Amino acid sequence: MKTGKINIHEAKTHLSRLVEDVANGNEVLIAKGGRAMAKLVPLGRDDSPRRPGLLKGKLRIADQFDHSLEPASAL
Repeated sequence: MKTGKINIHEAKTHLSRLVEDVANGNEVLIAKGGRAMAKLVPLGRDDSPRRPGLLKGKLRIADQFDHSLEPASAL
């Protein structure tokens, strides 16, 4: 993983390119006045398959859930 340091003005100017670099696995330090202020790092991706029904039996929706809170005449 390659790390680069860039000043904040250049980061604002080239944000799209920096995001692409980070998405490809690089890290970028953003500096202001020569002092590192922030770090752009790639997000960890969860590519595991979804497991439908994981909460089955653990959630309950009340029978009145979709009924109006106010009588229709009050609207």
